[in-house]
Amino acid sequence: MGIRIIGTGSYLPPKVVTNEDIAKSLETSDEWIYSHTGIHSRHVAGADESTATMGAKAAQAAMDAAGVKPEEIGLIVVATSTPDYNPFPSTACLIQGALGCANAGAFDLQAACSGFIYALEQARGFVNFYPDKKAIVIGAETLTRILDWTDRGSCILFGDGAGAVVLANDEPPGVASLKTKAHTLLGADGKGAGFITREGGCREPLPLDPVTGIPWRPIPKLHSLTLQGHDVFAFAVRTLSKVCRDLCAKLQTTPEELDRVFAHQANARIIEATARRMKLPLEKFFLNLETTANTSAASIPISLDQAVRSGELTEGLKIVMVGFGAGLTYAGTYCTWPNL
Repeated sequence: MGIRIIGTGSYLPPKVVTNEDIAKSLETSDEWIYSHTGIHSRHVAGADESTATMGAKAAQAAMDAAGVKPEEIGLIVVATSTPDYNPFPSTACLIQGALGCANAGAFDLQAACSGFIYALEQARGFVNFYPDKKAIVIGAETLTRILDWTDRGSCILFGDGAGAVVLANDEPPGVASLKTKAHTLLGADGKGAGFITREGGCREPLPLDPVTGIPWRPIPKLHSLTLQGHDVFAFAVRTLSKVCRDLCAKLQTTPEELDRVFAHQANARIIEATARRMKLPLEKFFLNLETTANTSAASIPISLDQAVRSGELTEGLKIVMVGFGAGLTYAGTYCTWPNL
């Protein structure tokens, strides 16, 4: 009883780009990339795919797993940093239309790689007060379309994909929030905003026509992601371990009692360093980035779905979902699967 995840789904594009493929046009090698990141390959969206199409496929898989019909969905939240349009219409609205969820509200949420947990918390609040409705939370990204493929420090890290979960609630309005044994921590450190950036947006004013005073028509520009790797690495290891410890402390338990940690799949070396810092065996951390690379907001829901379908994540396991990302943002949720 209460709020729980009743279905998971994920989608990875069929096109795979290996480290050897990248090495054909960039001074690098599979050995170098793997030794620094733990990545051998990544999935890349095809010409007919986008964040919305991948998110819709992941959401449909989650709905199928949950046995939920489109008309039962009351909310769709999409965590993404690579929306189909910038900034509107929202990718969530595109997915709502594709799924036929006519009764659902829909919006995008941008908290970078922490976005899925932020979105999960939004949806948890929704089903808490509207228990007659279901919610879909999606993390979806086409990061390979915002990369500088001549920058060895960033282009090797990322891939495309989508993951989704369906939330349901069996309690009267407001009751589940009083009974939940889950705990969520959301945070940010804006002082590190320059560590991971992508130019664009409306920060800079447009030049004015000297005669009319009307802004000149802007010239479209493509901006690629920039990354300060060393600063991000240090923040990630420090933050992932602290969030896990703080979550456990809130519930009067310890990290050693966790069955599994679903950390954002940014870099295997970050997860290894986090495990050492927490004095936990690496086996407790789910890892799949060897073949998916960093899929940002999609990485945790993809991991959850893969673990559920492989039988690694089963009812009653105590888990932490934890992530960090541009902003800088960080977030974590402790739960006894699948209860939120």
